[in-house]
Amino acid sequence: MENPKLEQIKQQLASVPTLPGVYLWKDKDGNVIYVGKAKQLRARMRQYVNFQDSREKIPLLVSQIDSFEYIVVENEHESLVLEKNLINQYSPYFNADFKDDKSYPFIALTTGDVFPAIKYTRETHKANTRYFGPYTDSRAARELVDITRRIVPICASSCADWRRLKRRLESCPYDELELSDRPCFDAHVGLGPGACCGDINPEDYQELVKRVSRFLSGQHKEFLDELESNMEHAIAELDFEQAARIKGRIDTINSLESKQHVVSSLNLNSDVIGIYREETIAGISLLNVRGGKVINTNEFIFNKGKDVPFEDLSRMFILRYYDQTESIPHEIILDEMPEDAQVMEEWLTEKLNSPHGAKVSFVVPQRGERAALLQMANTNARHVLMRYKARSNYDDDRINAALLQLESALALDKPPMRIECFDISTIHGKHSVASMVVFVNGKPDKSQYRRFKIRMETEEANDFAMMSEVFDRRYNPEKMKDARFAQKPDLIIVDGGKPQLTAALKQLKELGADDIPVAGLAKRDEELFVPWQESGPVVLPGGSPSLYLVKQVRDEAHRFAITFHRELRRKAMTTSIIDEVPGIGPKRKKQILKHFGSFGALKAASLEEIKAARIVPDPVAEDLYAVLRHYEADESAPKEKTKTKAKTEAKTEVETEARTEAISPANASVEEG
Repeated sequence: MENPKLEQIKQQLASVPTLPGVYLWKDKDGNVIYVGKAKQLRARMRQYVNFQDSREKIPLLVSQIDSFEYIVVENEHESLVLEKNLINQYSPYFNADFKDDKSYPFIALTTGDVFPAIKYTRETHKANTRYFGPYTDSRAARELVDITRRIVPICASSCADWRRLKRRLESCPYDELELSDRPCFDAHVGLGPGACCGDINPEDYQELVKRVSRFLSGQHKEFLDELESNMEHAIAELDFEQAARIKGRIDTINSLESKQHVVSSLNLNSDVIGIYREETIAGISLLNVRGGKVINTNEFIFNKGKDVPFEDLSRMFILRYYDQTESIPHEIILDEMPEDAQVMEEWLTEKLNSPHGAKVSFVVPQRGERAALLQMANTNARHVLMRYKARSNYDDDRINAALLQLESALALDKPPMRIECFDISTIHGKHSVASMVVFVNGKPDKSQYRRFKIRMETEEANDFAMMSEVFDRRYNPEKMKDARFAQKPDLIIVDGGKPQLTAALKQLKELGADDIPVAGLAKRDEELFVPWQESGPVVLPGGSPSLYLVKQVRDEAHRFAITFHRELRRKAMTTSIIDEVPGIGPKRKKQILKHFGSFGALKAASLEEIKAARIVPDPVAEDLYAVLRHYEADESAPKEKTKTKAKTEAKTEVETEARTEAISPANASVEEG
């Protein structure tokens, strides 16, 4: 049976990450029909739609797939546990022959007994029993029971003498019980405390239970310290065989249990809200954690993103979601506390209407399991948005809308399918560079990016003259004949306001290229200046696709320029400083840098080390050392930058680099003219 949506699903799978996780196939009614786990989600899910899985049920399963979801986790252990939880939650039809259908192992303490015992079990949770786990490695879980008993002697439920003692205590109080003087085998070899023979009373035994609970809860430090002390003692006694056994136990404790975010040891009853925003859209992932387990996930798309404050978006979601649901948790874990948190907590507590008087609270975790769960929710929120965009062609629709809006707002003859944007980066006119980024069909075309070293010499920054030089080198008739530069842009954007626009127009007119539309983008209010509108700048609507595209183009040009500028400064640092030293020419400079390996190592070298290299005479070495110290002092002193752009360069650099990925030098050219 052929699936008409198969090709569309294959395209959507391109946005699935190559990370461990759990995937859910759904039918046309939105029902989950299969849940699976994978080391790499994308590769595993593609095996289904490409029919690379040889199981007989796959063709029928694929024929019914209409959509999918996936949940990203930290490791395979988490995906295994989460897969089990989701299968129990949805009971998918195609999971009937799930191979790993056994219960997961736990370690339990029978806390309802007078002398609680430790046991390895796969049983359904019982009352008056405390469970630790689940563990996905049964061998390690069994070994942990053994290690625990060697460190803290405690009765095991498998001991026949303990079972007899338990039956007798059900009908007779401990104080009236007659006990044997003969210890059981476990007590004889040091694995048990001797409860069966009266060597320990119930009160002291409870202290052992508390120690075991701390160990099984992950508080291993006190036990590791004890093992390490025992190992050192064994080594001192030359008992290397015993030391090796203890070392094995230490290694087992350290590697036994990878943290499982999908199963919390805190027995949480929480909802975890993860949010990932782009400029005009946001994805939200809601993890429902009940009894410490992620039992369900929900995903939502909001038509607002970075165009509204994060707190507003979070609050809007909380109000809308919890107004419709009856499943109210005891706590809501999120990134930021709502402004009216107390009022919202009271509203949610009223909806919870707990007979035990439980209240609902907001939690903004900084560390621990709650923080790990929040990170997991935020990661999945990003993938929620990616899936939606792939499914709905959101990016293509947004880009088309942006180009059409720019055509209308700037009164262009056609949509600007090719946009070229320029930015200048300089400090005091030194190492001045310019960048040219190219967006084709609303997307960056990095193969056409260009970087320009400014040739003009000036003591101070002169953006207008520098921009004129760059335009001359880009749009002069000779360059326009070059295949790399031949295509004219539909729109040129220069970073700056009306003065920069005027300089660009003047240069283009001299070059005979004044038929290309040009706009100047002022950073302060994101205003676009165009020569054909005398009434003032063009202001694009806040949050609009066109404004998002223009800002993306401008930020990319700025990031590209300052990256090149920083590169030139680093190169200059290793040359010009050494060139200031009399007696060091190109040959000696090369030998010095080769000897020390880098300029940083040379700068850190002492005078004696420079002399010991025997590359230059001692007086020259002393001069070099003095110049390096003077340079170091200058670098550590605060410097005043004369340009506003230079003052905010560091902050803007961080912001823009966070928005756009780094560009490999192999993808761009340095235009020397």
